[in-house]
Amino acid sequence: MRFAKTFLAMALTLSAGPAFAQSLEQMAGQMIVVGFGGSDVSDASVKNLTAEIASSGIGGVMYLKVNVKSRAAVVAMNKTFIDAAPGGLKPFITLDQEGGAVERLTESVGFAEVGSADAIAAEYSPEQAEAVYARMAEGVAKWGFNVNFAPVVDLATNPNNQVIAKFGRAFSAKPDEVTAYAEAVVAAHHRAGLITAIKHFPGHGSSTADSHEGYVDITRSWEQDELSPYARMFNDGYADFVMVGHLINRNYSEEPASLAPEWIDGVLRTDLGFSGVVISDDLEMGAIRQHYDLKQTVVRAVRAGVDVLLFSNTAKPRASLPREVRAILLAEAEADPAFRARIEQSYRRIVGLKARIGG
Repeated sequence: MRFAKTFLAMALTLSAGPAFAQSLEQMAGQMIVVGFGGSDVSDASVKNLTAEIASSGIGGVMYLKVNVKSRAAVVAMNKTFIDAAPGGLKPFITLDQEGGAVERLTESVGFAEVGSADAIAAEYSPEQAEAVYARMAEGVAKWGFNVNFAPVVDLATNPNNQVIAKFGRAFSAKPDEVTAYAEAVVAAHHRAGLITAIKHFPGHGSSTADSHEGYVDITRSWEQDELSPYARMFNDGYADFVMVGHLINRNYSEEPASLAPEWIDGVLRTDLGFSGVVISDDLEMGAIRQHYDLKQTVVRAVRAGVDVLLFSNTAKPRASLPREVRAILLAEAEADPAFRARIEQSYRRIVGLKARIGG
């Protein structure tokens, strides 16, 4: 616990000042993490991303399985991305490596897989699980990644849940058990020099639909206990990113949580006291894409309090997506000083978190 709290204190201290004096355009670029279609350093999409990183046009990249053809290719791409970063401000090199059904690195490419969260919790104590996740985290780090979008802290309260319970992604239905295992995951990743993301705020475990497909209304199913792992982990110092889901609770807002200031500025930052980096879930999921255009998505997310905008770039894949997002951010900042201040604030938080990227 002391190790995790030290990391958190370091991030908060560094985020207080402008460690890197950059233009507004470069600050906006740091708020963008984007997926790509390539799987080798020679691919055009990889070269485009490398150029975007070099100009601070994006703050990081997101891997899917399509990007992983071999360990050698992944290591080479990640080295290329990191080497391109200006002024020591390394890119977030991200993936979802939860274990079980949600893995980008698999045995087929020589990565030692681990079981799903529910299987791990059934077989191991949190202390034993930490050793399992330590081996996984060490492998992720050796492949050149610095961010793992894990652990899931959703509660398995709905056994018929289509996106969490169906795939065994939750450790338990009990908040205390979820917290204990999630803290073990984070501690293991911190020892490997990795940054984590607890997800999917404010809680996807009780839902009856999948936000990949469309709107997910949790108004009737959601319970206050679903916030408990967040509150505990913030208090214990186990929080890097918080990933906000596209979940609607009409008792709080008519908008998905990822676009709702009531959830991010309100519950997450004010009520729960989180002062770190907020990242959206993929903003190309059906829950967002079917109801908002790109400008609406970007502007509403930032105004709600999102620091890092995550785009898988799979709905309509294009090299121009980062530039489109950046142009929206800059135009809105030009028109509204308050929006500009949001960008500057997010940039300071991002710099603070990136200061923890080792190697």
